[in-house]
Amino acid sequence: MAKKQKYYVVWQGKMPGIYDSWEACKEQVHGVLGAQYKGFDTLVEAEQASRMPYNSVVVQSNRNTPGAQNTPILFIDENGMTAIRQGVDNPPVLDALAVDAACSGNPGQMEYQGVYIPTRTRVFHYISEKGTNNIGEFLAIVHGLSYLKKHHLNQIIYSDSANAISWVRQKQCKSKLVQDASTAELWDYIHRAENWLRTNTYTTEIRKWDTDRWGEIPADFGRK
Repeated sequence: MAKKQKYYVVWQGKMPGIYDSWEACKEQVHGVLGAQYKGFDTLVEAEQASRMPYNSVVVQSNRNTPGAQNTPILFIDENGMTAIRQGVDNPPVLDALAVDAACSGNPGQMEYQGVYIPTRTRVFHYISEKGTNNIGEFLAIVHGLSYLKKHHLNQIIYSDSANAISWVRQKQCKSKLVQDASTAELWDYIHRAENWLRTNTYTTEIRKWDTDRWGEIPADFGRK
């Protein structure tokens, strides 16, 4: 089956505009702190979105997400900081780290990132030429734990993957990805992550991000 065509709008990147492939979009946002981009199913949708502010597009997208609240609680204020709408019960903690992963294919090129929620600043990023989304979600949490411990930060980690959270608590990546020459480097990385979990203690709280109530996790790669 042919891969469905998607279009990507880059609001903040090396060269803002509309791109007709993830590879082209990635060239514009890779390594850019605070990059703003999102994928769309049609060129018309992308063109319409490109004429709107990024935050307005994200809000509208969350409103159209089945199960999401009519008014997403997270938004970017006039100072460029993540804020919470007033009167919301049980909102997420903003002084926290959000992690997420994305994969082009299954398996395919996998990447993950950690983002400081208030400023949407990327604090770490990793790419593997062959992996799975679940592996990326697992590694992102472990990387976050290591990062916070190294820098003596007492923050929460948010992940939208219940599966990855479970793997971290079991201190084992339970992926069935084949171990061969093409995945040897990634599996070495996975084993080092597992070893870190088994040989380190931490007090960091790992919480599940409530996508239905809060919208997409701030570390989302925007490919939906």
